[in-house]
Amino acid sequence: MKKPQTITEKILSAHAGKAVYADELTIVKVDGIMASDTTAPMAIKAFREMGGQRVFNKEKTIMVIDHASPAPNERIGNLHKFMREFVNEQDCVLYDVGEGICHQLVVENAHVKPGDLFIGADSHTVTYGCLNAFATGVGSTDLAGVMLTGKIWLKVPRTIKFVLNGRLKAGVSAKDVILFLAKHLTIEGATYQAIEFEGPIVERMTLSSRMTMCNMVIEMGAKNGICHPAGLHLPYDWTPILPDEGAVYERVIEFDLSDLKPQLAFPNSPDNVHDAEKAVGTPIQFAFMGSCTNARLEDLQIAATIMKGKKVAKNVRFLVAPASNKVFMDALADGTAQVLMEAGAKFITSGCGPCVGSHLGVPGDGETVISSTNRNFRGRMGNPNSEVYLGSPAVVAASALEGFIALPEGLSVDGAARAVLSVEC
Repeated sequence: MKKPQTITEKILSAHAGKAVYADELTIVKVDGIMASDTTAPMAIKAFREMGGQRVFNKEKTIMVIDHASPAPNERIGNLHKFMREFVNEQDCVLYDVGEGICHQLVVENAHVKPGDLFIGADSHTVTYGCLNAFATGVGSTDLAGVMLTGKIWLKVPRTIKFVLNGRLKAGVSAKDVILFLAKHLTIEGATYQAIEFEGPIVERMTLSSRMTMCNMVIEMGAKNGICHPAGLHLPYDWTPILPDEGAVYERVIEFDLSDLKPQLAFPNSPDNVHDAEKAVGTPIQFAFMGSCTNARLEDLQIAATIMKGKKVAKNVRFLVAPASNKVFMDALADGTAQVLMEAGAKFITSGCGPCVGSHLGVPGDGETVISSTNRNFRGRMGNPNSEVYLGSPAVVAASALEGFIALPEGLSVDGAARAVLSVEC
């Protein structure tokens, strides 16, 4: 008789063709793969060295030019050219300059669906767990093997379950929740383990908020993050993957987050988290809203609600890199982008540049940044002599207006504003 399974064990079993459980090694078939311009060139070279002629499935092989996009120099320009030539040869999927950030595009274009197993050559591939799927990141050489065979070997991770109870206050979002959990687990607290999210707070989260949650499980060392499907609404038919009653968990951790305040990761680690109010008044020179963590329409709408009719503080530059071109077009269509631009925000090409410190917004020596991104290790944004605080879109927007770290005031979840001022909708 089959033993009860976690969500992760169920998905891996379905792709292994047999029941598998925590700590077992298994070979699984994949439903899709992705590489960006930081990892694809190495993966392509390794694929060739393995004797690769054709990728296992051209529709399921996705290449994205987003990390240093547009190319900031000749070397990167040639790497992009190398990727485009490979895509043309293989007739696989390419998202080129300005189309968006890889993880946003994979979800936005339905390259991954509930129950899928997806592998990406980027650590934040874990984002796709928002869709009740198994997704994890690997190195370029491992990805090359999957490009060739459509399979990969994995150790089945143990699972930590977070049960999140209560109802979040207005002005508190998924970013605050995941920062709070990172503080609790630390950056090594879930090494090679799955993190499963469930509970009333998760059930009320939008897909965008679930993406934020799963995106940052890697900052705790997790192999993957995955959301319980309750409350998930998708525009196509799908089958939810549920944990069995009696499934074995490494730990089950419950929190009532009704009183959670806005959170902030202080320099220089995503788990150096405190109530944001403890940093209020800290001068900033640079505010950034972007990355695969918090740059979706919902995030931009939150910022616009806070900034409407106001102006970015003198001596502060506020850059916005939408998660995709579609997000930008939607923000233009509903007036969100105009509100932000009138306030003084400067939109830049959709991509990863400032987050990874490659270009389009590297801070100067001694500058302090407030960012909606996922990492703030020293030098992460391109300058080891700067300091980066991580916060929610609401805190980033409020801080850009004041010229120092500030909390959003007067947020309400009444009426039409409800969906953009809370993860609950």
